[in-house]
Amino acid sequence: MNGSLNNELIRSYARINKAYNHLVQLDAKKLDLTAVQLKTLYRIYFQPNIGIGELATKLSLTKSTVSGIIDRLSQRQLIERTIPEENRRSVNIQLTEEGQQVIQQYFAGTSILANKVREVMQLPEEEINKILELNGKILAILMETEEEQQ
Repeated sequence: MNGSLNNELIRSYARINKAYNHLVQLDAKKLDLTAVQLKTLYRIYFQPNIGIGELATKLSLTKSTVSGIIDRLSQRQLIERTIPEENRRSVNIQLTEEGQQVIQQYFAGTSILANKVREVMQLPEEEINKILELNGKILAILMETEEEQQ
């Protein structure tokens, strides 16, 4: 493969990632949140009573980073921590009523990212399937390299 094509492939993924993150930031700003706070609320919404370790894994962040995010969201009364009776050493996180309202606002059709994703989903199904297939192959190659180094 020539270097130019290789560089263009890598740049295309970087541009897609940058555009995605920009849209998340725009959505978060409308809700007076940071992008990572919005992603955190979104994840908690779909997995109520999630633990900090699992949340960190899902967000690809460290536990200490997630703890800080949780602290700030808790101060804003958007989430609450609970200690389950069956395991007093763990902490579960869930949205408060106010947190639920913020996420409902996000889902109310004002999300720029959701609107753009709907546009992308208007591509022909065959094209989407081909992209998914190729991305799967690329991911497998990248993950294989990562596993070999460990």
